[in-house]
Formats: sequence, structure tokens, C-alpha cells
Amino acid sequence: MKKVGGTIFILILLSLIFFLDWYVFQGIKTILPSGYLAQGKTIYWVLTATIALWFGYTFYTIMQEGKISPTSQQSLNWFLVILVTQLTIVLFLFGEDLIRGLGSVYRYITNSSQDGALLSSRRKFVSQLAFAVAVIPMTGFIYGIVKGKYAFRTIRKTLYFKDLPEAFDGFTITQLSDIHAGSFKDFEAVKKGAEMAAAQQSDLFVFTGDLVNHKANEIDPMLDIFSKIKAPYGQFSILGNHDYGDYTSWPSPEAKIQNLESLKNKHHLMGFDLLLDESRTIEKDGQKISLLGVENWGVGFQSKGDLEKSLQNVPEKDFKILLSHDPTHWDEQVKNHPKNIHLTLSGHTHGMQMGIETPFIRWSPAQYRYANWAGIAEQAGKYLYVNRGFGFHAFAGRVGIWPEITVIELKKG
Repeated sequence: MKKVGGTIFILILLSLIFFLDWYVFQGIKTILPSGYLAQGKTIYWVLTATIALWFGYTFYTIMQEGKISPTSQQSLNWFLVILVTQLTIVLFLFGEDLIRGLGSVYRYITNSSQDGALLSSRRKFVSQLAFAVAVIPMTGFIYGIVKGKYAFRTIRKTLYFKDLPEAFDGFTITQLSDIHAGSFKDFEAVKKGAEMAAAQQSDLFVFTGDLVNHKANEIDPMLDIFSKIKAPYGQFSILGNHDYGDYTSWPSPEAKIQNLESLKNKHHLMGFDLLLDESRTIEKDGQKISLLGVENWGVGFQSKGDLEKSLQNVPEKDFKILLSHDPTHWDEQVKNHPKNIHLTLSGHTHGMQMGIETPFIRWSPAQYRYANWAGIAEQAGKYLYVNRGFGFHAFAGRVGIWPEITVIELKKG
């Protein structure tokens, strides 16, 4: 059944690819000199057919094996580069076709031949413009693959709470999320990102899940790098959906269990206090807040986390900060919980690793899956912050949604 579903998906994908190839070629025909059209057509279709079959085989392999190899990851990268380039070109060509179609209808209704020559054939300058504009997203994606995935940014936010204990006024938290260690190849770049996090000198450090892609040993080359992140009030962490080893094959159930236990130990080796549906008390100048951490809980993903268990022995009046990997947990359980959980820190979405964030435009494909995909959300004084992720997965790049180090300052007010 899995093979049948995979085959159907690949056939649909190949149909889409060939349709885009055909549409793009309609623009190429207007640009190529007539004397080179036959040779250009042959070269174009041999090349595009080869690439399409390569992509089809890559996606079929990923679906059957359940994991992304370094080779298939590179194929996926180029698939996205070509796809976004083609879609940009097709957008222009389709716009021209729409105008031509409307013009034909108008001429038919009015029985007029005015401007018929302009509307009856594809115009060269439109195709030239389409290809010129398409260079912009193509360049952006190539930059995202080569440099953008290591372009770490520090994002600072200040949140105000009336019932924050006085001693914690100005208390700072540095958050990392979604390291996805198995995706990294440039460990020096990773080191610079970790050093940026350590340099914030926050009072508290938290990591909100997905340390690895599949296996615990992926983090081994970077244990020393992340172990250097220290905070006066401790370093705390939780698990994410990838950390359980659910997305790869294991020789036995025992091997999978052993891998998870090994991963938990890696947190300890880095100096992280791993919270598994439990809480810790953070005390400062005789006052305290409660830090809670749950196992992964998410809509569409494994929901192991037990919020009620993490709240055991936590006084209701305490100021509470929750670490929960998937922001859908906040949507489904936390924000409407009878106990006031003041701040939830999540990750998981990566902001889909691509999008646009400006003072005027904020868009990512992630918004079609997650109501809260990056940054701050608030309801009735309960806050959620979604970190955009430190690492990357599947698409080995970032375009417009850069890897993030979050610094949150708590203020009384």
C-alpha cells in the first residue's frame, strides 16, 4: 500500500514538473533566435526530463526509506531552487496569457481587430522580464543553501507581567530550539552560533527540542560546542518530535529505546537539565518562579507530553514558564488551561525555513499549517514565543527566515 501511494504521489509530482517545464518553454521559444529553436528544444527537453526523473527518484526513495540522505538532500535543495524559479516565470507568462485571453474575448464580443497583433502572440519582452525577475528568488535560494542556513540572528523581546516577582524584574532567558544536529556539516559555523548564544550572558538558558534528526550520535561532534553555553540559573531542555527516533528504521524496538536513553544522556553531557513532564524551581533573592518542561505534544505528531504531570507540586500562584516543543500545544491545551501558565516557549515550525519578514509583510508557508509559526502570540495575558530554530532539516537552507537565538527579558508592569 505504501508503494502504491508513493507511486501515485510521484506520478502527480512528475506531471506537475513537466507542466511547469512546458509552460517555461513557451517563454524560451520567444527568446531563442529562430535558427536555434530546434536545437534549443531538444537540449531543453532532454535536460528537463533528466532532472525531472532525478527528482522523482529522489522523492520516491525518501518516501520508501523514511529518511533523507546527504544525496537526496542536495536533490531536494535543487528541486526547490528550480521550482521557485519556474513558478516565478510561469506567474508572468500566465498573467500575459490571461490578458491575451481577455483580449480575444473582447475582440469577439465587439467584433474588433484592434490591437489583435499584440494580443494574439506571446510578446518577447514579457518573457525576458519573467526570466530576469526569476533570477531574484533563484539567487535568494542559492544564498540560503550556501550561507543563509548559518546566518544566525539574535532576536530580543521584552514581555511585561503584572504578577512577576520583583526579584525577577529584568530577568533574561536565552532560548535555542531545533538544532537538528544531523543536518550540520560546517561545525565552525555552528560554533559561532553557539558562541553568540553564550555571549548573551542571560540569567537562564533553555533549549526547546529536536536536538537531532534521528539518532543520538548526530550530536557527538558538537557536544563540546553546546556544553559551553552556561547561565547562572541553569540550562534546561526538553525533547522534540525528532528526538524519539520515529522517522527512521531500527533493527529492533530495543535499539530505538536505547537510542532515546543515549540521547537523554547527551543532554546531561552538555550540562542540560532535561525536563520530562516535570518542573524546577528557580529562586532569586528569596523569591521564585516555576519552570515546567513537557515531552513532545503536537497536533499531527506524537503527543507524549503530560501537562498535568508537569504541574504537580507547582503552587497555583507561582509565576510559570513552560517549555513545550510544538506551539500547537499552546493552542490546544495551554492558553485555556485553568492554571495560569504565563509564558510558553516553543519551536518546531522553523518558520518552514523560507518566507518574508519585514515591517510591512510577514509571510511563510508555515502559516498554512500553524496558527502561530514564529514570534509572539498572546491571549488573556498568557504568552507564547515560537523560536524559528537554530538548525535546519530536509531543505538544507534558509531564505528570509534566518536561524534564531532568542533573548527574552521579563519585566514587571
